[in-house]
Amino acid sequence: MNNLYCLGDGLLLSRGEKWVRHRRLLTPAFHFDILKHYVKIFNQSTDIMHAKWRRLCTKGPVFLDMFEHISLMTLDSLLKCTFSYDSDCQEKPSDYIAAIYDLSQLIVEREHCLPHHFDFIYRFSSNGRKFQRACRIVHEFTANVVQQRKKALQEKGSANWNKSKKGKTQDFIDILLLSKDEDGNTLSDQEMRDEVDTFMFEGHDTTASGLSWILYNLASHPKYQEKCREEVTQLLKGESTHLEWDDLSLLPFTTMCIKESLRLHPPVTAVSRRCTEDIAMPDGKVIPKGNISLISIYGTHHNPAVWPNPEVYDPYRFDPSSTDERSSHAFVPFSAGPRNCIGQNFAMAEMKVVLALTLLNFKVALDPNRVVRRKPELILRAEGGLWLQVEALKSKS
Repeated sequence: MNNLYCLGDGLLLSRGEKWVRHRRLLTPAFHFDILKHYVKIFNQSTDIMHAKWRRLCTKGPVFLDMFEHISLMTLDSLLKCTFSYDSDCQEKPSDYIAAIYDLSQLIVEREHCLPHHFDFIYRFSSNGRKFQRACRIVHEFTANVVQQRKKALQEKGSANWNKSKKGKTQDFIDILLLSKDEDGNTLSDQEMRDEVDTFMFEGHDTTASGLSWILYNLASHPKYQEKCREEVTQLLKGESTHLEWDDLSLLPFTTMCIKESLRLHPPVTAVSRRCTEDIAMPDGKVIPKGNISLISIYGTHHNPAVWPNPEVYDPYRFDPSSTDERSSHAFVPFSAGPRNCIGQNFAMAEMKVVLALTLLNFKVALDPNRVVRRKPELILRAEGGLWLQVEALKSKS
């Protein structure tokens, strides 16, 4: 029983030669030349969320659940980057969005119900039927987009297709359709659907978790929040309300704050890996080749032997001028090695844009009436939501 079989056999779940081939084919989709065009989309989706926040703040500061609002924003952004599809999901309900949410919740619920670990039992349970219905909605949506785009490509031909896309943002589907391996073979419709479903499922929730916890940590440390705000304000100089790709490398302190939050609250708390050779441990014990090991990202990031005072939020741990030497595997929010997160530069770029624009327009503070408790599920959530007080800052224009 695989709880994530709804994703098909994409990069997350595939292995061996298939994984190697797909990783090679998909890597160009995350090249900086492609990613820089997505910054405009990140700005636009953030603007929609902020417009909603300003409407809610007309009579003063309000308390909002960061996960609820930011998850919709990252889904909106991802739909535009993946499909060039404007779902308007931040403003109105969508069957596709509801199905994505349902799958996330149903997977967690299934893990906690032992009888549902058996496919036969689960298939005939009420949750099993909901799961199949949600899978059908997600798969049909993806399959339709792939078919429509493939038909358009065949009608135009590759040369005219590329010409029509010149100067425009190439979305994820475009890149998958045009990808070929060394033998000239393209991905099948099923393979494309699996990769798109994986990208959509993995890409919105993890980034939403990262952003929600970053805002929580900056709400907990107003002096760091203000320092980030000053950095963004000085960068834009009142001449723009949006960020460009080149701006993202000019936010050193904001980047330090993001990284420290990803250390303290990693969106993915653990990964599993199969040993390809015998692994000798420091105490002399050996993990035999072929064993599957669970690697705790959360545990590594909170290990006092690696990170002194690990529960303290200190962005200066990531000061580029620091001379402290740490293992390259001390900080692994996106995992590490060949199977690290292929979308980590996409995620970091989106987090920088959203955080910078949010701090430029709003002040966030803790809700004194709520205790925040971590809740590890598929991603690291907060029990009962992550509520912060949001106060609109006066527009500089």
